[in-house]
Amino acid sequence: MQIESGVSLKPYNSFGLPAVAQTLVRITADADVRRVVDHAELGTAPKFILGGGSNIVLTRDMPQVVLKVEVMGRRIVEERANAWIVEAGAGENWHDFVTWTLAQGCPGLENLALIPGTVGASPVQNIGAYGIELKDRFDSLEGVDLLTGRTVTLGAEMCKFGYRDSEFKHSLAGRVLITRVRFRLPKPWQPVLGYLEIERKMNDTGIGRPTPQQVYEWIIGIRRAKLPDPAVVGNAGSFFKNPVVTPEQCRDIIGRDPEIVHYPMPDGTMKLAAGWMIDACGWKGKTVGRAGVYEKQALVLVNRGGAIGSEVMTLARAIQESVYGRFGIRLEPEPVVV
Repeated sequence: MQIESGVSLKPYNSFGLPAVAQTLVRITADADVRRVVDHAELGTAPKFILGGGSNIVLTRDMPQVVLKVEVMGRRIVEERANAWIVEAGAGENWHDFVTWTLAQGCPGLENLALIPGTVGASPVQNIGAYGIELKDRFDSLEGVDLLTGRTVTLGAEMCKFGYRDSEFKHSLAGRVLITRVRFRLPKPWQPVLGYLEIERKMNDTGIGRPTPQQVYEWIIGIRRAKLPDPAVVGNAGSFFKNPVVTPEQCRDIIGRDPEIVHYPMPDGTMKLAAGWMIDACGWKGKTVGRAGVYEKQALVLVNRGGAIGSEVMTLARAIQESVYGRFGIRLEPEPVVV
């Protein structure tokens, strides 16, 4: 267990926002978590779990004990007649893990390529893109209870996955530190192609039956064309959730804004494109202080250089008010604001 004091968190959040952790503990194994729990001072102190820092907005220094998850390792647990079961340590880079699964001949995660962050954060957020959510490929996870130090194994039912949501944002927030995650990748593999941008790739290439590697490369190309690289421009990816409304609400909005982008959901509700709404309010490319809205995708807020967390949140609130004023919809941020 490695304990450090006065650690800058700027390199550990994809927005590149300044903040200092009074105490930071690097977690590389379950045993490290138990040492923290049993520690005379750290055990009773408030704690904050930090993964890849790709889904947080830091607005202040951190008085809590920051547990930086660096548990590594990747393996094929089992090959069944109808699925591969693969596992990764919570500290593994998500995109690198997706790439590795394809190299092992275990497809199924290719639509989630290039999503920033770590494997351990993926169930917390129930990450999703281009027709697949993590819950669609989830098997189970292991973690350590921060109160008892006991190892726990959780299946999908206990995680209570929702749209960009899970129980780790509610009753399990700060209670369980995820150490490794297992995925169930179905056999035989079937591509998920039901998105306009993917259909355009199929038309452009003339490939009607793409391989997993081709879908993977298409997704990377699509994301790179419209989303900034956090290593170059600080950001946390999509900043707002796409709001879900009733069919009646959707019809009312369409009556006022016929061009609004919307998608029917399996449960009969309608999902509205938050990026379209933000763009329609004139925010694309705008800047407030040193925070701004990305020129190619209005759903992404960026650090123009030297921004602080309060500037990002001032911009976010201004966008929320604009969208609410025009559409009567209150946008909900995706990142955790600390």
